[in-house]
Amino acid sequence: MGPMGPPGVDGDNLLSTVIEIEGNFTPANNYLLYYSFPSKLNVYDSDVVLAYILWETASTNNGGTTDVWRPLPQTVILNDGVLQYNFDYTTADVQIFLEGTTDFNKLRPAETHNQIFRIVVVPAAFLKKTTIDFKDYDAVMNSIETESGLILKDNSKPKGF
Repeated sequence: MGPMGPPGVDGDNLLSTVIEIEGNFTPANNYLLYYSFPSKLNVYDSDVVLAYILWETASTNNGGTTDVWRPLPQTVILNDGVLQYNFDYTTADVQIFLEGTTDFNKLRPAETHNQIFRIVVVPAAFLKKTTIDFKDYDAVMNSIETESGLILKDNSKPKGF
């Protein structure tokens, strides 16, 4: 029997996770959407969590449509002030919230209701190997899935906000 080989790779360090959530910003929830990571998902201090908002649906050259994702924070200039969609995270959860100088009670439903976000947990092992632009959602997804050989877990939309 020969010497012990190098330690194996922890599978959690090779998995990126994408979570899609949908919710409404209301006075009842203090204009905040809260998502707790499931216990089976290990998010480490060295990992990075990114958040994107579904901004619009655009037409493609072949007559179809495609989703347009923008990274948070995203700022919107309104007639009566500024609205910003922002987020923060810990290893246990993500909060997506509104900030700004506008009166949130006067926001239109298009700005507060049925908002869709994608939360992307990027493992530290992947971050060390890449130089992608994390502001570009498609570049992040393509890089995670193809360049690094990582497996992407795409979770369905949890409801209930």
